[in-house]
Amino acid sequence: MPRVRNLLTTTILSAILAVPSYALAQSASPVETNPPHGTNQKPAFEGQTRAPQPDKMPSLQKTVVADDLPHLWSMALLPDGRMLVLAKEGAMHIVKDGKAGPAIEGVPEVASDGQGGLLDIALAPDFETSGMIYFSFSEPRDGGNGTSVASAKLVEKDGTAALENTSVIFRQTPTYDGDKHFGSRLVFGNNGELYVTVGERSDKEPRVQAQDLSSGLGKVFRIDTSGKALQDNPFVGRENALPEIWSYGHRNIQSAALDSEGRLWTVEHGPKGGDELNLPKAGLNYGWPVITYGIEYSGDKVGEGATAKEGMEQPTYYWDPVVGPSGMVYYNGDAIPEWKGSFLIGGLVTQGLVVLKMDGDKVVSEGRLPLEARIRDVELGKDGAIYAVTEERGGGKSQIIRLAPDA
Repeated sequence: MPRVRNLLTTTILSAILAVPSYALAQSASPVETNPPHGTNQKPAFEGQTRAPQPDKMPSLQKTVVADDLPHLWSMALLPDGRMLVLAKEGAMHIVKDGKAGPAIEGVPEVASDGQGGLLDIALAPDFETSGMIYFSFSEPRDGGNGTSVASAKLVEKDGTAALENTSVIFRQTPTYDGDKHFGSRLVFGNNGELYVTVGERSDKEPRVQAQDLSSGLGKVFRIDTSGKALQDNPFVGRENALPEIWSYGHRNIQSAALDSEGRLWTVEHGPKGGDELNLPKAGLNYGWPVITYGIEYSGDKVGEGATAKEGMEQPTYYWDPVVGPSGMVYYNGDAIPEWKGSFLIGGLVTQGLVVLKMDGDKVVSEGRLPLEARIRDVELGKDGAIYAVTEERGGGKSQIIRLAPDA
C-alpha cells in the first residue's frame, strides 16, 4: 500500500506543478500548428477545422485512482463509485480501491487480435434496479469476425461478480476476416434507445460498404434493448436496407456521446488526417470513403480526393493531422466552468483530452489538455470530475486517472 500512496502523491504534485504551463499558454491561434496532410484540401466553411484556442483552460488536479490494470478499452462508473472495466483481451473486472478484482464470469469469447477485443460497456438506464449491462465486442465467427452487442445481468454474491443470462442481441454483418475497425461505442438515448457505432473494417475491399445500406459496415445503428430496429428508424420498410441503420458513410467511430439536448454526437477516425466530429441524423450519408479530409497512409488520395459531394454531409469539425479520437463525454456541469458546454474527447495520438467548446452546433474553440498518455475512454463522475482510461501503445498496462479542480 505505501507504494500506491507514494505513486498517487507524486502524480498529484507533478500534475499541480505542470498545469500552469499549459493553462496560461492560450491565445486566439489554433492549438494545431503542424501542416495538414491534405495539402490541397480546404474546409467547406469557416471554423470547420483549427478553431481558436479558448481564452482560459482550467487548473486541474490529476490523480491516479487505479493503477496496474490490464489493457483496458472502456469503463462504466457504477452507482456506488466502483468502476466496471473491459480489458481488450476479453476479461471484465470491477475496480475497487484502486485495483481490478477477479475476472467476471460469463463473458463470451472475443477475437482479440489487432484492434479486436472487448470494446464498449453501457449500463442500462434502469441499472440500479435491473442490474442489466450492454457491451460490444469483436465476435469470432465462421469465416472471420464482426462487432456484436450482448446484454447480461451483473450479479454479485459473496464478493464475487458474474454475468447471468448473457445473450448476443445484435450482430454487425457481413462477417469479415480482418482485425481492424470494429468501432465501437454504445450510447443510450433519453428514450431508452441504444445507439451502436461500428467501423467499416479498414481494408479497401470492405470499406466501400460504408455506402451500402444492405451492409452493416461503417454505420450507426439504433436499436432497442432486445436488438431490434426502432420502428421510426429511417430505413424501416425500405427494400435492400438494414432497418437498424440510423446513419451511414462512417469510417471507424470510437467516440460517441449525447449533448444536453439528448442528441447523439460522434467522432470517427479518419485515415491520414480527416478525424471528424459529426451530429449523425436519421438517414443521412456522411461520405466515407467517397469524401474525406484525409489521405491514404501511403500518401495517395482517397478515391478521387474529393472533400464534398452532393447528397453527402460535411463534418461539423475535422482534424488534420489527426487526434486519434477514443472516448467522449459532454460536459455541462458547474465544477469546471471553463468546460461547460464542451465535448471532452480522448486523444490517442495527442495523448490527452481534446476540448471542443460548442455554441449550438458550431465549434467555437479547441483546447488540449496534455496527460502524457494515450486516452482510450472518458467518463463523467457524479461529482463533476472527469475520469479517463489510459493505455500503452501496443498493449501493456492501463491506469484510471481523475481530473478535478484544485481543492
